[in-house]
Amino acid sequence: MAPDADAGKAVNADPFAPLTTEHLAVGDGHEIYVESVGRVDGIAAVYLHGGPGSGCQPDHRRLFDPQRFHTVLFDQRGAGRSKPKGLREANTLPHLIADMEMIRAKFGFERWLVVGGSWGATLALAYAETHPDRVSGIVLRATFLGTSEELDGAFLDVLPRHYPGLHEDFLSALPADERAAPLENYYRRILDPDAAIHTSVARAWHGTESILSEHAPNRTRLDLPSIANSTKSLPTTPFMEAHYFQHDCFMRPGQLLAEAGRLKNIPGIIVQGRFDFLCPPATSHALAAQWPKAEIRIVEGAGHSLYDPGVRDAVMKAIADLASKLK
Repeated sequence: MAPDADAGKAVNADPFAPLTTEHLAVGDGHEIYVESVGRVDGIAAVYLHGGPGSGCQPDHRRLFDPQRFHTVLFDQRGAGRSKPKGLREANTLPHLIADMEMIRAKFGFERWLVVGGSWGATLALAYAETHPDRVSGIVLRATFLGTSEELDGAFLDVLPRHYPGLHEDFLSALPADERAAPLENYYRRILDPDAAIHTSVARAWHGTESILSEHAPNRTRLDLPSIANSTKSLPTTPFMEAHYFQHDCFMRPGQLLAEAGRLKNIPGIIVQGRFDFLCPPATSHALAAQWPKAEIRIVEGAGHSLYDPGVRDAVMKAIADLASKLK
């Protein structure tokens, strides 16, 4: 591991400034960005970002009280500030779980509180089911179990019922003969190395997903003339999402529910937006039915986004409440 120039420096003026930042070599040519925040003798915690492929943001540090927690945040392989950006080789769910174990051991945590939303919830559950003895508690937002059924539900059921115009836009990014199996063809085209093939579908996927993620989006249609614009920079998440979704998130069908019994001794809180179109309440309830120590907290009038009204506050409270129970 090669620490960055500012690794180990504490900035007292800002309690949310990182204690350490570094790039951790995890093998296979990947170096993942890792930072820590809070107090070194605090409650050990880790935050898992969504996507897959997005990366941690400075505001994610603020979900954790710096006087109570020693929190680690990291950008998963190929995401955010990790290097090489966008690399999909040797980038699977088992790789990410192994990376978490390397990080945990590096910081000397015997167990840690695992927090994640959406894809971060998928990784949190997969990690906890693999290493239940290393998890003190789990806070999830927007449960995603990484199944093709969930993706079909969002894009092939919810989308045409609630946003029929957006659904037409979504399909129009594909040739007519590929619209009968849109998700399969979206993934294939997004992952095609030819920019003429992947540019418009990557933007269409990203725009559609963004609208579905908000309870009250400020637009409900795609800007069709702009999605084929080759001069604008492309969003990065569609490529990693297509990689993972094309491979069923590198899990067996129904794996996380089938193995939820491994969570039986782990307390958890699930924060769930009532109108989450991407990760609906039924998914959280199905998980809680197999995980008796999990409590579901519904946020009324909210959708999928961490920044829908009430969601961020509910996540912060869940983290604080679960930490108090652990103590």
